[in-house]
Amino acid sequence: MSLLWSILILVVVNVATIAAMLLVRRRAPEGSRFKDGDRASGVFGVLAGGFAIFAGFIIFLAFTSYDQSRTGGETEALTVIQQFETAELLPRATRGRLTGELVCYARSVVHQEWPQMEDGKGGDTINPWAVVLFRSLRPVNPTSASEQSAYDKWLDQTSDREEARRDRLHGAEGIIPTSIWLVLFLIAGVVFGFMLFFADSGEGAGAQAMLMGSATTVVVVTLMAINALDNPYRNAPGQLRPVAMERSLRILSRERAVVNERAPLPCDARGARGSS
Repeated sequence: MSLLWSILILVVVNVATIAAMLLVRRRAPEGSRFKDGDRASGVFGVLAGGFAIFAGFIIFLAFTSYDQSRTGGETEALTVIQQFETAELLPRATRGRLTGELVCYARSVVHQEWPQMEDGKGGDTINPWAVVLFRSLRPVNPTSASEQSAYDKWLDQTSDREEARRDRLHGAEGIIPTSIWLVLFLIAGVVFGFMLFFADSGEGAGAQAMLMGSATTVVVVTLMAINALDNPYRNAPGQLRPVAMERSLRILSRERAVVNERAPLPCDARGARGSS
């Protein structure tokens, strides 16, 4: 949900709830429909507090998933650079192929996997270059101590990269079930309905609009924040972008030049099979 759509939804909901309040206000008695305003305020406090506590737990859960996805993307990008450096210690016949395939892996994450995650997909897919990397490593026969150490380290880094990728994909499909969303909207509806009983023909229209509008804004913004955290890759403020992997691609390009690696890459600029 883009910032423009968020603002539009907030405005539309505010207009609807304020209009409902002013409409009910026309026939409401002075002092609202409650004989005991303090008691009514106490009940409203319980409702609003219950919504806030429940939403707070959901925000904590959603933020944990959001942070896990962000950290996973950064760790995956760092591990790709580390594997590039490790590959330089493997047998010469293999290192050029592995380093090129790592670049292709990074390109496919940026240009193919990220758009899928923005659409809420990709959680059950396999990066094709991960398979290619595995096949390229299978015939490697390390002989020296440094090659054997690099070989073992590569396997460890592969596990780290796959685990980080899993964390990155964790938030692509959202973690908050539909039942929780139904509860949130139900509680929000109860709060709005209860607010209508505070309609008071003795108060000015501006004061009544402010009363309803402020409550509406808080509830709607809270729901939007939960939705943004639950969908970290969707087009919205705070959207996760492949910044870390794009940075890794720039570093890999410089490192290839430093080690004088000039072999053509086995993929195009978007990480698809082909040469570039």
